[in-house]
Amino acid sequence: MAQLITETLALPGLWWLVVAIIAAGLVRGFAGFGSGMIIMAAASSVLSPFAALAFLVVVELWGPLPNLRAAWRDGDLREAKFLLLGVAVGLPVGLWTLSFVEPEMFGWGVSVAILILLGALLSGWRYSGPMGPRMIAGVGTFGGFLGGLAGIPGPPVILLYIASAKAIAVIRANFLLYLLGIDVMMLGIFLVFGLLDAQAVLIGLVLVPLYMMANVAGAWLFDPTAERLFRAVAYIVIAVSAILGLPIWEMGHALK
Repeated sequence: MAQLITETLALPGLWWLVVAIIAAGLVRGFAGFGSGMIIMAAASSVLSPFAALAFLVVVELWGPLPNLRAAWRDGDLREAKFLLLGVAVGLPVGLWTLSFVEPEMFGWGVSVAILILLGALLSGWRYSGPMGPRMIAGVGTFGGFLGGLAGIPGPPVILLYIASAKAIAVIRANFLLYLLGIDVMMLGIFLVFGLLDAQAVLIGLVLVPLYMMANVAGAWLFDPTAERLFRAVAYIVIAVSAILGLPIWEMGHALK
């Protein structure tokens, strides 16, 4: 155990994970999403793919709990249920696919998926049609697949909801319920198949209190009437997390 702690404290890029956790917590508390993209952008450049996912699950499972009661009150529980039904199908497939992906390709995949989401949102596309159970479950399935493959289950669901005419309070609450449900499922899968990396779990548990405090601070900053600010923050978060997660930064560091 002592050796594990020593190796963890000496881990290159540990400071970057701390900064990412603070930023991710503030964004998650404010917007209800975006933390996974920020955390994975940092973790995928510091840890191996499965270790990065383990770190994400450990931190994300506890961080949003202070805001869960409000999300349960404001969210659409029926829609959240269908999203998670889809996740139950797509998540195992994504994790299975990850076992065949090289670490560098993993990093590129995370950032490219995020940038595609950003481009769709900035194009001004909006969805005004009905959001039936099949559509919601289908989006949840795709989100679950991306969650297992790259640790970013949010993009398909974010695209659907940000492009909709729903109130931002409902959008934010649904994001929180959806992502928390995914964390619970992923933790169960990791436990069953022994995929929890000890070092990643240790780092995650140490940083959980910091992440929870950042979540509370972010929720305090949220204003349900400030839709333009909400969308602007969402776009900025998506862009920054994608750019910082590009493997070129890691390659540039290696060349020095």
